[in-house]
Amino acid sequence: MPITIDLGGAPAEEDCAQLGQTADFARINRLEVLAYRAALIGLFGLPPRDCTLAPQANRHDFGTYLTLSLVIGDEADLGPARTYAEAVEDGIGSWVQAGMAPPVTYEDAEATCHKADVAEVVIGALATTRPDGSGRFPLPAFATIHTNLSEAFPAEAARFAALMGEPA
Repeated sequence: MPITIDLGGAPAEEDCAQLGQTADFARINRLEVLAYRAALIGLFGLPPRDCTLAPQANRHDFGTYLTLSLVIGDEADLGPARTYAEAVEDGIGSWVQAGMAPPVTYEDAEATCHKADVAEVVIGALATTRPDGSGRFPLPAFATIHTNLSEAFPAEAARFAALMGEPA
């Protein structure tokens, strides 16, 4: 039987969509969860074989909300799966840790979406973490984030390269 670890819906110190309070909750909640998935992949890489980071529906009296889960399949090698689970289980505190601006901000419970979808979130993080003209990254963590996102999201990496006038 697979092991499922709930990782939450967004970085721990960030505001996020609230079921029953945030207008267009389902869309905004999904965007935040998928952006959080991208943030964790940026920092820790893709999960090992037979493990996935996926949105998980949670039923509540007021409706259904999503959180991000690490699902460790029956065929997973438990050594790498355990190492990855230990890396991601505490999540992150803020979007900035993953080189990302918040995809959604809140003022007086009003949500403002700054990105239309997770592709825009990833492209924004690639722009933030890109190397300078000589190929050097301003921060060591940027090299990890940029490389992990480029490998995990090749279509977005190609779009970013095209925007920058670089070969894909």
